[in-house]
Amino acid sequence: MRYSVNRSAALAAVCFLPAMGWALDDIELPAGFYIEEYASVPNARSLALGADGTVFVSNRSGRSVYAVVDDDAGTRTIELLDRLKTPNGITFHDGDLYVAELNRVTRYRDIESNLRAVPDAEVLDIDLPSRRHHGWRYMGFGPDDKLYISIGSPCNICEEDGFGRIIRMNADGSGRETYVEGIRNSVGFTWQPETGDLWFTDNGRDMLGDDLPPDELNHVTLQGQHFGFPYCHAGELPDPKFGPGNDCTDYRAPARKLGAHVAPLGLTFYTGKLFPAEYRGQIFIAEHGSWNRSKKTGYRITLVRLENGVPVSYEPFATGWLQNESVSGRPVDLLVLADGSLLVSDDHAGKLYRIGYTEDKN
Repeated sequence: MRYSVNRSAALAAVCFLPAMGWALDDIELPAGFYIEEYASVPNARSLALGADGTVFVSNRSGRSVYAVVDDDAGTRTIELLDRLKTPNGITFHDGDLYVAELNRVTRYRDIESNLRAVPDAEVLDIDLPSRRHHGWRYMGFGPDDKLYISIGSPCNICEEDGFGRIIRMNADGSGRETYVEGIRNSVGFTWQPETGDLWFTDNGRDMLGDDLPPDELNHVTLQGQHFGFPYCHAGELPDPKFGPGNDCTDYRAPARKLGAHVAPLGLTFYTGKLFPAEYRGQIFIAEHGSWNRSKKTGYRITLVRLENGVPVSYEPFATGWLQNESVSGRPVDLLVLADGSLLVSDDHAGKLYRIGYTEDKN
C-alpha cells in the first residue's frame, strides 16, 4: 500500500485564525437544542465537576487551573493555580482536586471549601516521563476508585517502552499498573455507567495523507488489551514502518472508526434527563479538529449511538466552528451538569459553552 501527504498543505493548515467572530449563531444543532456561553476561561481544556457544582477547568498553554462557580451571585471564574507546567489533566475525587502536569500529579485537599485560599499542593509519588511530545496528560477516577492517567507516545510514530498506554493506581499514587497499551495519544476517556467499562478516544498517526488512518473510539473489556499502536492502525491498517511482521488481528480493533485527523479528545456518556430519551446512554465526542489536512475537518461535537453496548452510528451533533476553512472554535472536553445540560470547553476561543434543550425551540 502506498501512502502520500501534501506536506506544504499540512504545514499551512497548522495556522488558525484568531478567535474572532465566534458568534454562536453559526452553531448548528438538532431541533430543540440551543447553545449559550457559560463562562470565559483562557485556553479552556479539561473539565471536572465538584460535589457542590463547581466546574474546574484546566488551561494547558496558560499554565493555570480555574474554578467556575455558578450561584445566586451569577457565574464567576476564579484562577486557582498558576505557574504550572502543562496542566492539562484534572479530576475531582472525594472532595479533592487532582492536577496532572507534564511530569507530576498534585492533590489539593477539600478544594471547594478553599477556592479563595487554595491549600498547598501534595505531590503524589508517581513517576511520569517529562518528554513534551504528546506529554499533556488526561486523567480521571474510575468506578473502582482508581486514578487513571494517559501517557501519550512521544512521537508521531515510534516504538518506545513506557509510553502509549493508560496506567492506573490508588488515589495516593501507590499500586501503579499498566491498564491498557498500544495507544498513540488518548486525551479523553470515560466509563460506561451500566458496565463500568472504560471507553477512550485515540488520535491516529500523521503523514499518511488526508484520509488515513481513521481516529478511534475504543472500548476496553479486559485489562492488558493492546490497541495496535505502532504496528496497526484502526484495527486493519498495517503501519508502513512498524507493521511488517505483525498481524492486525492480534490487537483489539476500535469500537468505532472516526474521521481521519478529526482529533477526538473528551467524550462522555449522556447521563442526564434534560435531552430527549434517544440521547440517554449515548456517547458525545469533542473533535478538536485537524492541523494536517489539505482541507480541515473536525471542529465539532459528534454523537455515537449504541445498541446493546455496540456503536451503530457516528454523526454530527454540533457543527459550525469551521466555516469555509476558517476556525472560530475547537471543542476539547465535555461534561454533563446536574441539570442535564452539556458543558463544552473551547481552547481556541477561551470559552465554556452550555448546550441545553427545550421543546419550545422545536
